[in-house]
Amino acid sequence: MRANPATEAKTNQSPMNELEKALAWTDLPVPDVLHQLPSHHQHQVVSWAKNVVTLKTDGFEELYHAIGMIVKYIPHFVVIPLMVEHIKPHIAAGVCRKMGIDQAVGYANDLPLNYFCEVSQHLDTMMMAQILEKMKRHHAEKYIHHQLQHQLNRMLDIAEHLDHRMLEVMAKRVTLPDNEEELLSHPKITVIRKIRALQ
Repeated sequence: MRANPATEAKTNQSPMNELEKALAWTDLPVPDVLHQLPSHHQHQVVSWAKNVVTLKTDGFEELYHAIGMIVKYIPHFVVIPLMVEHIKPHIAAGVCRKMGIDQAVGYANDLPLNYFCEVSQHLDTMMMAQILEKMKRHHAEKYIHHQLQHQLNRMLDIAEHLDHRMLEVMAKRVTLPDNEEELLSHPKITVIRKIRALQ
């Protein structure tokens, strides 16, 4: 089944208000009670939440860097099962950001698809595009196919940074609407036009 961006856009087009934008980094729905607060109280809650996260994650970046350095010296066949079994995807993503693209690609090629997809949700779209471009082709294709089926808008965000070769892979697997009006209203119109040109 080929993914259709127009269909997904219709289901994801409710505009975010200022509070939702301010808390979008949490990847969690905003509790209804916060919507009922006056806007200056909302700002205080957002600021407090950010301060809590900063305090409770202090030292994480150094830890991610240290893990990335340590695993360089451990064979993949040892690291991969341990990672999948014991390291949450958002932690693995933190380590990945510190390792750099080439080292991250080595792990991306060997990770189970579902785990890699979860890790990828915590990486920025530019880094994901760079990883996909350097991965073994069949592994990258499996990832793209999976994401088109399950995280279409996220895959379109990544596609904005992909090279021509990987855009061609996407073009083979995505169905674009025939109705030009549907495309014009899509928030990812620029990358969709690039993909359409390759079909």
